[in-house]
Amino acid sequence: MENKFINQDKLKSFKSVYRFNIESKIKYWSIGIISLLFLFMLLPWTQNIKSKGKITSLYQDQRPQELNSPIPGSISKWFVKEGDHVNKGDTILLLTEIKNDYLDPNLIIRTKEQLKSKQESVDFYKDKITSYDAQLDALVLGRTLKIKQLENKFGQLKNKLIGEKAELEAATNEFELSKNQYERQEKMFKDGLVSQTKLQDRNVKFQNTLSKKISLENKIAQTQQEILNNKIEQNSASQEYTAKISKVESERFQSLSQISTSEAEVSKLQNTLSNYIIRNGMYVLTAPQSGQVVQAKSAGIGEVIKEGERIITIVPNQLSYAVEMYVRPIDLPLVSIGQKVRFVFDGFPSIVFSGWPESSYGTFGGEIIAVENLISKNGMFRVLVQEDVNDKKWPKQLRIGSGAQGITLLKDVPIWYELWRNVNGFPPDFYLHDQDLKLDDNSSKKIKNG
Repeated sequence: MENKFINQDKLKSFKSVYRFNIESKIKYWSIGIISLLFLFMLLPWTQNIKSKGKITSLYQDQRPQELNSPIPGSISKWFVKEGDHVNKGDTILLLTEIKNDYLDPNLIIRTKEQLKSKQESVDFYKDKITSYDAQLDALVLGRTLKIKQLENKFGQLKNKLIGEKAELEAATNEFELSKNQYERQEKMFKDGLVSQTKLQDRNVKFQNTLSKKISLENKIAQTQQEILNNKIEQNSASQEYTAKISKVESERFQSLSQISTSEAEVSKLQNTLSNYIIRNGMYVLTAPQSGQVVQAKSAGIGEVIKEGERIITIVPNQLSYAVEMYVRPIDLPLVSIGQKVRFVFDGFPSIVFSGWPESSYGTFGGEIIAVENLISKNGMFRVLVQEDVNDKKWPKQLRIGSGAQGITLLKDVPIWYELWRNVNGFPPDFYLHDQDLKLDDNSSKKIKNG
């Protein structure tokens, strides 16, 4: 009996351990798992490019701005401290002058006086030019009258010469007649036909006509000499007035040159005065825009700062956030303007499924607005992404410079294809947006048309 009970107990243990009489379900589990894996492989997967970036501003005037000193100077008084919020135009600090050229407190007044004196000098020279113009007019008129006077005298001398020549011709005829008569009387006297008294009378008449002829010839020679002197006098008067006019014109041009020099000095003084006035307004540094004062480099009273040296940094209040991220050159053809990007911002919890962006939690949408064509110093290309207005708004707690993880969304493919692509080391599929396709079509049409 005892052995019988022992055998029965052994038989029950054998059946419990080996269970050879029970049907196995491993086949069903294997088929189920394989089916699930097959279905899982057919699920869609969004290809993407992951890249790191940081928060920046969409517009240049909204980025942190350094306030630099436009002139060298010494800090006289601070009106703000780090962390203060200032409005545009608020006074930041007051500077005092340290250059010897600008230490005179009456520098602007003295420069104005110099400018006024130089302008009066220009007016005086202009009055002098007016006087020279009057002298020139008088000299030109005097030369005209003098030349006309000499020309009138020349005409009178010519008429006188004509009359004297006519008298000389008559006297010559009378002389010839008297000479002929005297010669006949002398011959008749030799022949004893006339008395010596008649011969002497004829001789007296002959000498008188000769004397008259010689006198007229002398007058003609004197008149001709007067005509020659008149011509010489005309030339002399013309040269004299020309010399006087040239001298006045030379002095006039000299005055014009002095006017030009003085006007140039006036312009220079005006420029200097404007620079002094502008520089006088640079001692008070004001905020160029509203924002928070941070990173004050200079501190204390009496500290000397150089021209162009940074004093503080102002972070604007109103910001349009954007993310600048960098992509590898191999991924650059896959990135285009208008493409969607998902972001995970530092400090904000998130659950990310790279291939299923719709199922991720704590991510924010963005849209690419610019892709730089110049490679950066880090060997990658810079991409600028703005907030997607059709997606969840970006948090207001973002700060410029904080980090962001970008996931650029690409083409939707099955999971098996994505696994096969990664195993073979192939890049993601390259495709163009509809907008890019339209742009390419328009460009090709323009090329075909000409």
